[in-house]
Amino acid sequence: MQHLDIILAMNHVSKSFPGVKALDDVSFHVRRGTVHALMGENGAGKSTLMKCLFGIYSLDEGEILFDGKQVHFHNPEDALKAGISMIHQELQPIPYRNIAENLWVGRYPSKKILGLFSIVDHKQMKRRSEELLKKSSSQS
Repeated sequence: MQHLDIILAMNHVSKSFPGVKALDDVSFHVRRGTVHALMGENGAGKSTLMKCLFGIYSLDEGEILFDGKQVHFHNPEDALKAGISMIHQELQPIPYRNIAENLWVGRYPSKKILGLFSIVDHKQMKRRSEELLKKSSSQS
């Protein structure tokens, strides 16, 4: 599927672990400006598919196209640099953290103090969170 409105295409993805074929010829396409949900029973392969996208697992077969270009993420840092992030499945966000802190967990915007120490830049985190939420609500 090579449509201009497709921002992400995972084509014919397969992934096996010893004794288990977790993904068998799975294709998943996301159109620009849309929201998708992966649903299925426990063990259906939802997390495995997303971990393949995010560079946690490598594909046994298949390809990933992001914005029309084939990509190979070797680790989560590669995916983050390309603009793909993953919020891991949790039953609830981190308790006692606000929305912005939960959005940016593990990759907080930071600033240097006295050129020596990095601290969380709360103003930038709040501004960037507001931008993301406004962008998300305007696309729906």
